[in-house]
Amino acid sequence: MIGRRAFLTSVAAIACRRSRVGADDAATRVATRIVSVSASTTEALFAVGAGALVVGRSRYCDHPPEALALPSIGGYVDPSLEAILGLRPDLVVGARGPIGQGLVRTLEERGIATWFPETETLDQILAMIEGIGARTGRDALPVVRAMRARRDAIAAALSTVPRPRTLLVFEKKPISVAGPGSFPDEMLRLAGGANALAEGARYATISLEKALALDPDVVLDAEMGAAPTPFDATWSALRAVRDGKIVRLADERVLRPGPRVLDGVALIARALHPGVAIP
Repeated sequence: MIGRRAFLTSVAAIACRRSRVGADDAATRVATRIVSVSASTTEALFAVGAGALVVGRSRYCDHPPEALALPSIGGYVDPSLEAILGLRPDLVVGARGPIGQGLVRTLEERGIATWFPETETLDQILAMIEGIGARTGRDALPVVRAMRARRDAIAAALSTVPRPRTLLVFEKKPISVAGPGSFPDEMLRLAGGANALAEGARYATISLEKALALDPDVVLDAEMGAAPTPFDATWSALRAVRDGKIVRLADERVLRPGPRVLDGVALIARALHPGVAIP
């Protein structure tokens, strides 16, 4: 998957209706066998010291390296119920995402707790990490405090810089970009930028004419995949292209709402403000 699809699957997992089993029991019962179906929750589990409790992961969970040794249960939108049940989990976690409620209901009917919090803001990401700690009997506060301190340090370093109007592109055909109110929109602001797309959907598909009308100062190319689509001649009318203000950001930390999200913010900040020392 590339582009917007890569971003959406990077932050996605099973969308769920948190029933009494999932919402109440998962918050009070310490899990001992966990299946994680999103990269961000897998990273959070290892970050709080609960990696030994993880018995399964999605095919996209690639950090830390030891997670790759775990059995895969499929993807974010196509997890295998048989594979999950075969691992005998007492908790299945993931970031909220694009799938129906059927799998979650099936798991909860079998007494398997589920937890799929939203992670569309930094505060929600921090709450997810704290929730992972609560559900595994681990102290997540050191991780959360370190992330808050990093956020504050980045903000201090960028306190006096101008904020370039930035278009964050996930895919070029069609043109898919970060919109207002999304997780990458907040990352842009934390990194000392301003989203050139101030109105519209969180993850928007726009025309080239719209991109030209937005006239961003900088274009961040965050398209994932082994062979991202190049900016062809049709983009040459864009001022940022003519001025050489296109920056390639081929790093999953820019797209992953987990414990390394401030690494992603720092990468964006360095792209937008190359003369500033970013902690």
